[in-house]
Amino acid sequence: MSIEQKINALRNELRQHNYNYYILDNATISDYEFDMKLKELQELELAHPEFYDESSPTLRVGGTITKNFKTVVHDFRMYSLDNSYSKEDLLDWENRIKKMVDGKVDYTCELKYDGASMNLTYENGKLLRAVTRGDGVQGDEVTANVKTIKTVPLQIKGDYPQRFDIRGEIVLPIKGFLEMNEDRVAAGEDPYRNPRNTASGSLKLQDSSEVAKRPLECLLYSIKGNDLNISSQFEGLEKARSWGFKVPEEAKLVTSIDEVLEYVSYWDKHRNNLPYEIDGVVIKVNSLYQQDELGYTAKAPRWAMAYKFKAEQVSTRLEKITYQVGRTGAITPVANLQPVELAGTIVKRASLHNADQIEKLDIREGDTVYVEKGGEIIPKIMGVDLSLRPADSKVTQYITECPECQSKLIRLEGEAKHYCPNEKSCPPQVIGRIQHYISRKAMDIEGLGGETVALLVNEGLILNYADLYDLKEEDVVPLERMAEKSAQNLIKGIEASKDIPFERVLFALGIRYVGETVAKKLAKHFKTIDALKQATILDLVSVDEIGDRIAESVVDFFSSYDNNLIIERLKNHGVQLEISAEILANQSDKLKGQTFVVSGVFQSISRNELKKLIEDNSGRVASSISSKTSFVVAGENMGPSKRAKAEKLNIPILDEMTFLAKLQ
Repeated sequence: MSIEQKINALRNELRQHNYNYYILDNATISDYEFDMKLKELQELELAHPEFYDESSPTLRVGGTITKNFKTVVHDFRMYSLDNSYSKEDLLDWENRIKKMVDGKVDYTCELKYDGASMNLTYENGKLLRAVTRGDGVQGDEVTANVKTIKTVPLQIKGDYPQRFDIRGEIVLPIKGFLEMNEDRVAAGEDPYRNPRNTASGSLKLQDSSEVAKRPLECLLYSIKGNDLNISSQFEGLEKARSWGFKVPEEAKLVTSIDEVLEYVSYWDKHRNNLPYEIDGVVIKVNSLYQQDELGYTAKAPRWAMAYKFKAEQVSTRLEKITYQVGRTGAITPVANLQPVELAGTIVKRASLHNADQIEKLDIREGDTVYVEKGGEIIPKIMGVDLSLRPADSKVTQYITECPECQSKLIRLEGEAKHYCPNEKSCPPQVIGRIQHYISRKAMDIEGLGGETVALLVNEGLILNYADLYDLKEEDVVPLERMAEKSAQNLIKGIEASKDIPFERVLFALGIRYVGETVAKKLAKHFKTIDALKQATILDLVSVDEIGDRIAESVVDFFSSYDNNLIIERLKNHGVQLEISAEILANQSDKLKGQTFVVSGVFQSISRNELKKLIEDNSGRVASSISSKTSFVVAGENMGPSKRAKAEKLNIPILDEMTFLAKLQ
């Protein structure tokens, strides 16, 4: 046997032992024998670097140092999930689904593991890269660290696609977490707070050999890619398991919402018997065809729902109420609490939302309050223990002046919040607007973070986001913690932001109520900032999904002399304030005023490409048929009830070729 053959044989043998031990939980070799074979392979690879393989089992021990984690855009966006907290929420969700798809709906129920979401990309059967969820559009590449996790196969087996993404949760089993804490306490160190945060923090350690020491696992739940030859969510889980991934056996295929509710009820009672922490159940429409029909909202798939188990609640003393000023001037009252442990973290503060909420719950300083984590993330006060209220308690008087600039607060009709009207010089508003402008989903200026923005404002170097483009390297080098290289990167990042497309620039401007989705719609409809500036409230509300509140806010923004001055400066600096000629060339008004429902399977074009064609030609895509529908574009396997409804309402049904010819 040649050296190369011996190396490959050892690799294959060790991969099989890894699979037996970590996936099947059925060791067929002792730890000592495994270590001896691994050592033999390491020595052979060291002596013969020409046979290097990025999927070798020896890479599990780590050793790579990563100082800066590269940002990578996901091939397929990682959406958030909508949450439900009751049986009624799930029944409402099912009703919405049944209005949008034809035929029987089955569901896959899976446990919602409490860890860190991860996207793994495989090419030709080998792990190509591992990227954190990030903001769903892009995340940090942590491949070197993830390669040390034994349940992530570096080389998969069987009949797998040439390239695909698979998603899962990096978790720290409870047993391993407790053992890690025992070691830390014995060494005189503070214990880790909870498994979830420890798992997430492990992925960003700079030394992968440190990650290798932690008993992390990866539990897989979703496959994404083209030409996967998979027709359902449950089939995808079974395929992933056959390729060598650790897919939890607790996943279950059910045929009714009643079975979903039984699954939820069972695991709510038995979750403490699991080796991992869970915070709920995820329910998905099983058919990938039906998933495609249902599509997505701006933030979440319509075909999936997370059922969150009841949040843990604790009581503690509310010591003081303070007030924060946001970038829009909105005032948020904050409860400063006597520190208390809640769901594995120490909670010191909780949002009180607004004056109405304080009045409704009659919350006062000195009260003993009930705190829980809303959606398992943000602590909120649920009520007051009146039996423990101090005798000298005083009703909370909401502030009337801005805590930062002392301007008199205003409260607009129909608004729950109070606002500071001093947009130009209230420090948190000035800093907040610029921080929003540079944020990842907006201008994504590399080398410039929130703290640096605050420093630039406080040093008097900038007062608004147009000032960023006047900065020079010599202006920022003297700043605290700003080396020459950092200053160069900051200026380069600002210059690169001039290529960010118009829709993101529009979002970055920070117009109240204009989020990502609204910015896209406005940019697409008006095409240039100048056209948008001239728009009346009537013009704006004629745009799909733009209501009076958004329209009034846009008109108000452009009625400001200061805002128009800033926009002219951005224009002079070369920031993109109109849709590019390249994008415009692919758009038209051919379908303006027409609403389409797309249903079925198409041959020459994907469903998403077809929807984009409609939108690029100024048409609107709706999810369900109504009297307002102009046309139904029908592919193969269009649902009979949809066809019947279209015929009943006399809505024309176009096949694929007829629709495409209509656009010619």
